[in-house]
Amino acid sequence: MKKMITSAGVVVLGAASVQAQYAPAPGLTRIETAKPWSVSASLRGFYDDNYVTRPSKGAVVLTPAGPVEQDRRDSFGFEVSPSAALNLVMPQTYLGLSYVYGMRWYEDRENNKADHSHQANLKINHAFTERYKLDVSDSFVVAQEPSIIDERGGITVPLRVDGDNIRNTASLTFTAGLTEKLGTVLGYSNTFYDYDQDASDVPFGSLSALLDRLEHLISANLRWQALPSTVGILGYQYGITEYDSGRDHLLAPGVPSEIRDSNSHYVFVGADHSFNPQLNGALRVGVQFTEYDNVNEDTVGPYVDGSVTWTYNPASYLQLGVRHTRLATDVPGLILLGGTVDPTLDQEATTLYGSVNHKITPKLTGSLLAQFQHGEFEGGGVDGDSENFLLAGLNLSYEINKFLAAEAGYNFDRLDSDIPFRSYTRNRVYVGIRATY
Repeated sequence: MKKMITSAGVVVLGAASVQAQYAPAPGLTRIETAKPWSVSASLRGFYDDNYVTRPSKGAVVLTPAGPVEQDRRDSFGFEVSPSAALNLVMPQTYLGLSYVYGMRWYEDRENNKADHSHQANLKINHAFTERYKLDVSDSFVVAQEPSIIDERGGITVPLRVDGDNIRNTASLTFTAGLTEKLGTVLGYSNTFYDYDQDASDVPFGSLSALLDRLEHLISANLRWQALPSTVGILGYQYGITEYDSGRDHLLAPGVPSEIRDSNSHYVFVGADHSFNPQLNGALRVGVQFTEYDNVNEDTVGPYVDGSVTWTYNPASYLQLGVRHTRLATDVPGLILLGGTVDPTLDQEATTLYGSVNHKITPKLTGSLLAQFQHGEFEGGGVDGDSENFLLAGLNLSYEINKFLAAEAGYNFDRLDSDIPFRSYTRNRVYVGIRATY
């Protein structure tokens, strides 16, 4: 862990009304609402047929040091994951704290057989009055899997990454009802990334050089209660992406990481609509203007963020969503044009996601999650190239009693890339047991 940065920020989310109404304990389970604290632990055995996320057996993998022949590796193993949560529900305030530790042990490894991950979350909601509300949250992660490091929006590195890789996202949102029909949402957020691989591991083009950064997002929305079940939205966001600088953050000799710095302006319109008490939707559509001052380049592209949630039974729901925006990338793509270095700056990505949680019987619950991302690279030697990344997971949980459940599941990952020696397939299966109190 090379450094820590304290961050504060905001994520602006749509609500069904311009009033700052307070929902005391959203999304909590029956056990979590019965008392202010809960603890749980799971034990799983698993098989992973490509835990290093490499191409097919015998393929040559491109690394910053040059092409290296590396084989896929498969492994049996086990995972232990204890967790604890605190949920305090007060008349005008909700406080939530949670922590999850994960340890995965791989029998195939000769050294460093275990991976360790940490996930800590803080959430505070406070309603000053019926019209004024403040939301504060923070999410801290140390992990190796891409779906955990980049759990929001889109995935910047579609490969499993060794080491203690840090991501911290903090947010602050203030919601105000200006009149009975007009309201505003103001916010600020930032996300901090710190990857373990640095110049001591790879002199140039390490993951720290490619991806260590601080992302800021300032937001302002006007919300108009057009109908009892519909809120119209006019919004603006200003985003800043700052890559770490210094001699340990070089993409190539003499090429600092901050060459990829960018500023973005988002202008959009949208709506939140409640079709009925069980079906709700939200949509934002607009334009994203991005400026790369260090390379004198600008881009203009669409910005889309939409989702729909259907709770068709008390314990069963369906969620679908789409997001189109610019994302960072781990691809350097450096070329020399007319004596000037031209790097790959980022990627324009469309992400589709969905999840289903269904109560099959009173004791048996099934869940299906899927995410598909299409990204097209901007600049450098891979300008215009693209890759598709699919994540899918199926889980079955059988409730032995209210404290104990048996679990089984399957996960599938597939990366198809225009960049040679990068595509891979990964399959994982697991069985286990979970205890909650």
